[in-house]
Amino acid sequence: MADPTTSAVNTPDAEAVARLSYRRALARKKRKEREAAGEIKELNITAMMDMMTILLVFLLKSFASSSAAVTASEDVRPPVSSTRATPKDTVAVTITPRNVLVGEREVLRLQNGQFPADMLQGRLVLPLDAQLKKEVEKLKYIAARNPSAPFSGELSVIADKKIPYDMLLTVLYTAGQNELENYRFVVLQKEGE
Repeated sequence: MADPTTSAVNTPDAEAVARLSYRRALARKKRKEREAAGEIKELNITAMMDMMTILLVFLLKSFASSSAAVTASEDVRPPVSSTRATPKDTVAVTITPRNVLVGEREVLRLQNGQFPADMLQGRLVLPLDAQLKKEVEKLKYIAARNPSAPFSGELSVIADKKIPYDMLLTVLYTAGQNELENYRFVVLQKEGE
């Protein structure tokens, strides 16, 4: 027959052993979880592509909503203004003391700061007229195929502040003959505004 004191002593020891084995099992489980957290079992490329697509769309939208890029040569000093209007992306005509450009393409070289007489037909500047016709045709072609980009007939004029008013009128007349009837003069914003 078993001694009653022995079974009473064994019971607390059995509980202690059970608690100890439970703690060890719990510690092993936590250690495995820590080790598993440190390593990547597989790379989820779909989630990464989604993230990169969202970033790309955000950056493209940010770039597209920024003001229109205006490139002016070093010899062009546009007048200064306090306007807060942002420039639009339109056909750009640049008038420098040496030449006339459409976009970034030179269409006419000036002689002594004036239009060459053989390049004029009344107030119409022939090389400028030919280049503006091409630009308008291109914009109308785009507008016919893309309803979200309608032809607006807008022109951005980037001119040096010392360009004579008569020369400016001649350029505007030539642009008007090519359905570019809405003019925007590009100016520099005053410092500190």
